[in-house]
Amino acid sequence: MEACVPSFDLIDPVLVTIPEIFGIGPFPIRWYAIAYIAGLFLGLYWVQRLVQRDHLWGVTKKAQVAPYSKDFIDDLALWIMLGVIGGGRLGYVLFYAVWDERSPLWDNPLWALTGITEGGMSFHGGLIGVALAIYFTSKAHKAPLMRVADAVATATPIGLFFGRLANFINGELWGRASDVPWAMRFAGDPTCQLRHPSQLYEAFLEGAVLFAILAFLVYRFKALARPGLATGVFLAGYGVFRGLVELVREADLHMPEALQGYVTMGMLLCIPMIVLGAYLINRALKADPVAKKPA
Repeated sequence: MEACVPSFDLIDPVLVTIPEIFGIGPFPIRWYAIAYIAGLFLGLYWVQRLVQRDHLWGVTKKAQVAPYSKDFIDDLALWIMLGVIGGGRLGYVLFYAVWDERSPLWDNPLWALTGITEGGMSFHGGLIGVALAIYFTSKAHKAPLMRVADAVATATPIGLFFGRLANFINGELWGRASDVPWAMRFAGDPTCQLRHPSQLYEAFLEGAVLFAILAFLVYRFKALARPGLATGVFLAGYGVFRGLVELVREADLHMPEALQGYVTMGMLLCIPMIVLGAYLINRALKADPVAKKPA
């Protein structure tokens, strides 16, 4: 069987390969890794811009928002990075791989760690990892938990945008078969069908649109003055957008056969996000906004 010819000039998933040095290597630098780095540092830059504008938080003293010292930011960025990678991988193994009888996990349990270079990350697992990173870093620095969570929530769509573009470059997580004018063929698809480029849908909705919504709420309606509101909007917004894209994304094989074609693991994992997001939004709107205090 001839290889499937993609509908676009496929970009090599490996940006550059560092040659072997002293018997160690070679080391491939992948677009996916670049996406993680870009999302982290651009997100950090966005957070720093927000915390420099006291009026957005409803107070005039930074100390009343969170101790955004250099040590705090360094710790937060480091633990978020570890939370994304560790949580993302563990989430993939628990939410997906263990339900797939074809997974290499069954022949080699260490694949849960060593197989990370082959791909296999879960957003929802990464979200749990980031939540733990925010909780413990905030506790260690005695920072207001929801204030920190709100800042991170406004920046997360940046990372999602780059991550979904990397999925597209890798030719993975494609959509269901379709005859829409912009349908594409992906080189890794064994059936070589025209499909929805669902990675681009997610980059647009979960990344660009969700970021724009949060930025609008922050700058126009001072959402950061209501602790928990930005976090709630992010959780609910992501859950809704991801659920919609799941309708056209190729169904996974990790669900019981009776449910395949009706519900996906992504849909199920988004339900608690929407519920928790709605709760945080309702609580934030009912509470009085943080009052400005004199410097």
